[in-house]
Amino acid sequence: MATEISGTKRPGGRTERTRLAALNATLELLGERGYAELTVEAVADRSGVHKTTLYRRWESAEGLVAAALLMGTEQEWTAPDTGSLEGDLRGINLELVHYFTSPGERELPTASISAAFLSARAADALREFYVDRHARSAVVVDRAVERGEVPAGTDAVEVVRVACGPIFYRLFVSREGVSKKDAATAAEAAAAAAKAGVFTAANAGTASPPA
Repeated sequence: MATEISGTKRPGGRTERTRLAALNATLELLGERGYAELTVEAVADRSGVHKTTLYRRWESAEGLVAAALLMGTEQEWTAPDTGSLEGDLRGINLELVHYFTSPGERELPTASISAAFLSARAADALREFYVDRHARSAVVVDRAVERGEVPAGTDAVEVVRVACGPIFYRLFVSREGVSKKDAATAAEAAAAAAKAGVFTAANAGTASPPA
């Protein structure tokens, strides 16, 4: 999830320092208070950026949250490279479990998901974050294809979605919690399905249409 960014793709300068101060303060407050309790005034107090500047650039607390969530696309993040698809997917899942369950870290990603249910702009930003993260994760499937582990034409992003899906289901739908064992099981299942060719174009949409 989006976290404080120490280095970004953008150039430096006063404008960039202001942006980082405001959006990092937004992330801190989002994790501490949640979306419903976050205000422009609180961000101004925390960041030292005058509230008139915040309103002029981001318009509202909703705008600040959306921009802050998009900062996650600026993170230096690469997918694991363990030498096997199952190992790489397990690594991705274990990272998810860590960030969503560790005290002191789980508050921000959990609040980010909650914000997406309350704000259309936050939902759009979170969706863009995961589009970026899925694209970066897809390399684990591309490498598996090169090794001959899975068939050519495997939908890499769909493999990642299926591997990670059970983590989010347990956390946010069934609310039953999630463990490292759950992460490993989901990774194993997704890798096995990929090896069986489930995610190739030849198998896409093979279910019978409704009568």
